[in-house]
Amino acid sequence: MQRLNSISGNIVDVLNRRIYKGKIVLENGFIREIIEQEEVPDIYILPGFVDAHVHVESSMLTPSEFARLSSPHGTVATVSDPHEIANVLGIEGVHYMLEDAAKTPFKFFFGAPSCVPATTFETAGATVTVEDIDTLLQRADILYLSEMMNFPGVLFEDKEVMAKIALAKQYGKVVDGHAPGLRGEDAKKYIAAGISTDHECFTLAEALDKLQHGMKIAIREGSAAKNYEALCPLIRSHTDDVFFCSDDKHPNELVVGHLNEIVTRSLEKGYPLMDILQCACINPVLHYKLPVGLLQVDDRADFIVVNNLREFDVLQTYIDGDLIAENGKTLLQYQEAPIKNYFNTSEKVISDFELPATSQQIRVIEALEGQLITNALEANVLEKEGMAVSDVANDILKLTVVNRYSNTPPAIAFIKNFGLKKGAIAGSVAHDSHNIIAVGTNDADLCEAVNLIIREKGGLSLADGDTKEVLPLPVAGIMTSANGYQVADAYTKLDRMAKALGTPLNAPYMTLSFMALLVIPSLKLSDKGLFDGDQFRFTSVFMPVM
Repeated sequence: MQRLNSISGNIVDVLNRRIYKGKIVLENGFIREIIEQEEVPDIYILPGFVDAHVHVESSMLTPSEFARLSSPHGTVATVSDPHEIANVLGIEGVHYMLEDAAKTPFKFFFGAPSCVPATTFETAGATVTVEDIDTLLQRADILYLSEMMNFPGVLFEDKEVMAKIALAKQYGKVVDGHAPGLRGEDAKKYIAAGISTDHECFTLAEALDKLQHGMKIAIREGSAAKNYEALCPLIRSHTDDVFFCSDDKHPNELVVGHLNEIVTRSLEKGYPLMDILQCACINPVLHYKLPVGLLQVDDRADFIVVNNLREFDVLQTYIDGDLIAENGKTLLQYQEAPIKNYFNTSEKVISDFELPATSQQIRVIEALEGQLITNALEANVLEKEGMAVSDVANDILKLTVVNRYSNTPPAIAFIKNFGLKKGAIAGSVAHDSHNIIAVGTNDADLCEAVNLIIREKGGLSLADGDTKEVLPLPVAGIMTSANGYQVADAYTKLDRMAKALGTPLNAPYMTLSFMALLVIPSLKLSDKGLFDGDQFRFTSVFMPVM
């Protein structure tokens, strides 16, 4: 990598809301002097982008590979929740992420995962205890308590939940939130417990409700959950209290763009440049007290160079004065990573996925494009030889979650809006416990899609008769140590094949991964059964016979 001594251009000083011509003088990775000049190259220098909430694991890449794919787009840092790998490997998984992140100059800032397992209604691979949280928060490289998804535990003052929050306060570290749909007095109580952010708002009214009680809002635009259109007015109305985040980003999309896409989209909508950049570059650094430079004297030399302030093509990305990406290409070297995993289930047989019909009516999960929330529907069951089967004509398909940590019977339910006309798709990326989740038009393909993943001890798969495809994810069953650009190509191929089966979803594998996320309503499926997220309890697939 090339270490910079000085650079001249149009300096975009977001903190002081001015643009001026100048020369930046660097020393040992810090900005030592900024000199105003009259003649400079026709480029623009500004602080780098910070993703305010992301699960690196959802890119299916190790941190060092995530850095290689995101840095060409101007991202210099992330606020990263290692919740996903912790659900598989516990505190050992957090250490894995820290160790791999240390291989790259890219700035990963990890939190202590607060809710592992996310609920008691599913089987996870590990538990992160109050004692584990204490151990993690004592580390200088753990900056915050990750998203407190157990908002009922906060509202009812659960002893363990409150102990974790108290530890974060004791160590002077902020607490991230996760409270989809929480409003009014409940939201006020949740925030008053010390929870400072939320990235789960899906309506403007919900965000405004939380903002008035002092919470900061991360506008999320990821591969599956897309809340930008609903929340973007906050860029202008609540500039000081808004971040940008991706939350979950698949590799094929990360190759194309990251937060730079939100920035250019906001410019096209006419939002003020400095407001946009404050959300993208400044607010996360100030809120989490990140050691990331903001283009001031004595700051770390973390900044990007763009061609102009309209197209925003990122020409160069610098971290600590080192050039790490240029003209859309990473300059970071591939770093091999070790394999750690927990996968302990045997292959299934077709009869494991048969479901005897016990009534004529079933509850159906309705998946929603661009949302993590689902609706709860009712439908007539399609019965064949006494078994409830996928109703392809009405787009009501069989959904299954298979425990990957031990041999137990698969859980079965039905889902609408996946739109498959044939075949099945499956993945061991299934938030938050990362069991195997699959959706299909018939039991044979459903079984094969699941078995493809079991054979690889993790991955994404597709089965349609003789057509079989799998993307192995051997690291905790949710990531791969392979080259990120090759992974992006493999995922693009698999995504294309899934769409050829008929699904209209923009990101079918990402959407599928959230159909087991019990902490987001209304209806989801865990390895233990169909779960009503509104009532926070299990419910039956079949409606009672009247």
